[in-house]
Amino acid sequence: MLLSLTVNDFVIVDELALEFGSGFTVLTGETGAGKSIILDALSLLLGDRADGSLVRESAERAELAAHFDIGRLPDLSAWLADNELAGDDGELLVRRLIDKSGRSRNFINGQAATLAQLKTVGEYLVDIHGQHAHQSLMRADSQRNLLDAYAGSQALAHDVRDAYLSWQNARRARNDAEKMARESEIERERLTWQINELAELNLEQDEWNTLNQTHSRLANAVELVQSAELAVDALSEMDGNCLSILAQVQSRLAKLSGFDSRLAETLALLDSVDAELREVVYSLRDYAGDIDDDPQTLANVEARIDTLMSTARKYRVQPPELLEKLADWQQQLAQLEASSDLDALAVAETACLARYRSLAEALSGKRRQAAAELSKRISGEMQHLAMGGARFAIELAALSEPSAHGLESIEYLVAANAGTSLRSLAKVASGGELSRISLAMQVVISQVASVPTLIFDEVDVGIGGRVAEVVGKLLKDLGARYQVLSITHLPQVASCGDAHWQVSKSEHKGRVTSSITPLSTEERVLEIARMLGGMEITETTRQHAAEMLSANA
Repeated sequence: MLLSLTVNDFVIVDELALEFGSGFTVLTGETGAGKSIILDALSLLLGDRADGSLVRESAERAELAAHFDIGRLPDLSAWLADNELAGDDGELLVRRLIDKSGRSRNFINGQAATLAQLKTVGEYLVDIHGQHAHQSLMRADSQRNLLDAYAGSQALAHDVRDAYLSWQNARRARNDAEKMARESEIERERLTWQINELAELNLEQDEWNTLNQTHSRLANAVELVQSAELAVDALSEMDGNCLSILAQVQSRLAKLSGFDSRLAETLALLDSVDAELREVVYSLRDYAGDIDDDPQTLANVEARIDTLMSTARKYRVQPPELLEKLADWQQQLAQLEASSDLDALAVAETACLARYRSLAEALSGKRRQAAAELSKRISGEMQHLAMGGARFAIELAALSEPSAHGLESIEYLVAANAGTSLRSLAKVASGGELSRISLAMQVVISQVASVPTLIFDEVDVGIGGRVAEVVGKLLKDLGARYQVLSITHLPQVASCGDAHWQVSKSEHKGRVTSSITPLSTEERVLEIARMLGGMEITETTRQHAAEMLSANA
C-alpha cells in the first residue's frame, strides 16, 4: 500500500508531501489545476521515462519519493532481497532525481537502481487505469492481453511465444538444409577429397622443421665429416697437436711448482682444460662416425620436401600450416554433416512443434475458461452502467495456422441493446458505450488484481447521472479490498470517497504553482457543490452536496 508521496520542483509543484490511507480516495479540482500530478509522479517513480521538461522552471532538478508498505507482498520482498535492494522489514522507499538535461538517478531503499528495476517493482505495487483505456480496446493485441491478464496466463502466453519462435527457427533450419542439400553435397565431396589428400601424406607434428634440418645435414655430410676429422687431428693426432703441447706445458710447470706453490692453481686449471679437450676429441670422433653420407636418403628427403611444398602451394598455405589446414577441413566437414542431417533437423522441428502445441493448448484452455467468466461478469457490470439488456462476449476462433500468440484469435463482441446480435466491439459501440464497457472491464479486472493499489484517472469520462452514482459505488466497493485513488470530475463519484483531496493552482509573482489539500467534511460539501453548480455556489447546491455525502457515508 502507498503510504506517502513527496514531490519537489516537479512541473508546477514547488513542494508537496502527501500521506495516504486505505480505502477510496478521490482527487478533484478545476480543469488544468494539475489533478494528474500524483499519477505522473508515481508513473515516473515506477519506471516511466523522464525528460528535462518535467523539472519546474528555474529549478535545477525535480525530486520524487514514495514510501510503500509491502508487508503483505512476500514475492516483492524476496525479489528485493535477491537483487540486494532490501530495506527495512515490510517497507519500501523509491526515490528519483531528474535534472534539467533529462538525466535521472533512481534509488530503491537507498540503493542505486535501474529503470527496469523500477518497472519490476511497480508491477507488484500499482495498477493505473487511464482515462483513454477504452481506445486501446479496439486493438486485437490489447483485447488478447487483457484476457490473458484476467486468466493469469501472461507467463504462459510468453512461453507460447518463445516456443513458437523456437519451432519457426527449427522449421527454417530444416527448409534451408533441404534447399542447400545439393550445394552441401558438393561441398562435402570437396572437403572429403582434400582431407584424404592431406591424410595420405601422413603429416607429423613439426615435420617441416625436422626435414629441413635433416636435408641440411645430408647435403653437407662430406664437409661435416672432413671438418670433424681435421679437428680431431689438430687436437690429438698430428705432430704438435694441442694435447701433446698441453702435456709438455703441464710437465714443465709441475716441476716448477716445487719452487712456487702459487702454480698449483694454474696446474689445476690446465688439468681441467686437458680433460675437456679429450672430451671434445671423443665427441668429434663419435660425430664423424654417425654422419650418414647416403645419397638415397638425401633424395628421399628432397622428394618429401618437394611434395609438401607443392601441396602447400596448391592450397595457398605455408608447409608448416598443412597439419592445421587438415584439422580445419575436418571440423568444417563435421559441422556440415551435422547441419545437413535432415532426419535430425526434422526430429528437432517435430519436438519444437510438440512443445508449442502443448503450451498453446494449455493457454487455450485457460483462455476459454477466463473468456466465459469474464464475459459473464462484464455483462453484469454493464447492466449497472445504463446498458440494460446489453451483452458482452469474448469469441475465441481457431486459426487456420498456429501463431506466436496461440491457436486462436480473440475478439470482443457486444450487443449494445436487448434483442440485438453480438457484433465486433470496434464496429457497433459508440464512444459513450465504449467508455462504459471499458470501465466495466477495468472494475472486473481490478477485482482480481494482485497489486494493493489501484489508480483510476478520469475513467468516468463520458458518463453522468445515475451511471455516475453506480461508478462511484463500484469504486467505493473496490476500496474495501484495495487502496483506490480516483481522479474524477463527477460529484457523484467524488461523494463516494472515504477521503477527498482538492487540487488547486495559484499564481504568485507571475509563477503558477499547484497544490493538493485534504478536505474536511465541510470543505467537501463546498467542493462537491462547486462540481454540481460551478463557481457560484447556492444554498440549494450546498444542500444537495451535503445529501450526497450523507447518502454515501
